Amino acid sequence: MSLSPVHARRRLIGLAAALAALGGGLSALPAQAQSTPVKFQLDWRFEGPSALFLLPAAKGYFKAEQLEVSVDAGNGSGAAVTRVASGAYDMGFADLAALMEFHANNPTAPNKPVAVMMVYNNTPAAVLALKKSGITKPADLNGRKLGAPVFDAGRKAWPIFAKANGISGATWTGMDPALRETMLVRGDIDAITGFSFTSLLNLEARGVKTEDIVVLPYPQHGVKLYGNAIIASQSFLEKNPQAVKAFLRAFTKGVREVIADPKAAIAHVKARDGIIDADLELRRLKLALEATVLTPDARAEGFGEVKGPRLSLMASQVSDAYGTKERVKADAVWNGSFLPSAAERAVFPKK
Repeated sequence: MSLSPVHARRRLIGLAAALAALGGGLSALPAQAQSTPVKFQLDWRFEGPSALFLLPAAKGYFKAEQLEVSVDAGNGSGAAVTRVASGAYDMGFADLAALMEFHANNPTAPNKPVAVMMVYNNTPAAVLALKKSGITKPADLNGRKLGAPVFDAGRKAWPIFAKANGISGATWTGMDPALRETMLVRGDIDAITGFSFTSLLNLEARGVKTEDIVVLPYPQHGVKLYGNAIIASQSFLEKNPQAVKAFLRAFTKGVREVIADPKAAIAHVKARDGIIDADLELRRLKLALEATVLTPDARAEGFGEVKGPRLSLMASQVSDAYGTKERVKADAVWNGSFLPSAAERAVFPKK
């Protein structure tokens, strides 16, 4: 049935009014919050400890904070610091000593990263030897042949360890990381430096029994260096301060879950790298947590925090041991103003 011109005009007017009302209603709806993209650089491959970052990403904790976080594997703390400084990444995970070294050797760099949360309250650096070498304590390292890659954190901090333990006469051999433990097993060197939770498992993988390995952790022998921290570029901090706070909130929530159930956390590492040995990486994660996160120092200082006197001492020690161009300025490498509240950072299980 056709409409008369009058009826047709009335229907058009009614339709226009309805569309106008609908448009007004839509404009009254709250605008969808935009997510902030965050490119995050790990210090190393997807192994057990990376669960600290992969779990909150996989479980949507970053998304819940309006963040679009991409987590990429790395190849060393020094590279992580450089990539964040270059702007290729917004945030990263790196050894605080490597960050200090970058600051002191690049004083005029425009975008020097800053540490915003301490994760490894104690450095995981350690000296490892085989019992058959006769090395059982630091004093046994006098005059010995040691080996490690030139960029290894333990090797670079060796002068601090040596001074604290009165060691002299040690000589060094450099090698690719993949050869470090092999050379020790072959007897080419007497001892190595490395992250305790990495080199220990690597030695076991080469057929050495756990009871035949001597581990001398730096923190247990007079070296109170901080370990890995979350870092952010200065430009990202200035442009996205709320995003940094949101990242640390989501990360902290994830850390609490990783500590409570490490086995479940490893599933998220396996999802990113299907060839890993889940049982091996579970052990690595537990060793890393025990050596760096769940330590008496971390409990005393509070998860995520640093203490001024200890940070200043580390800055002085790194300046000397690393032979930096300028002295490290402790207050330039750390900014704790983005940390979640103390209650939110209560991640330690009750004893």
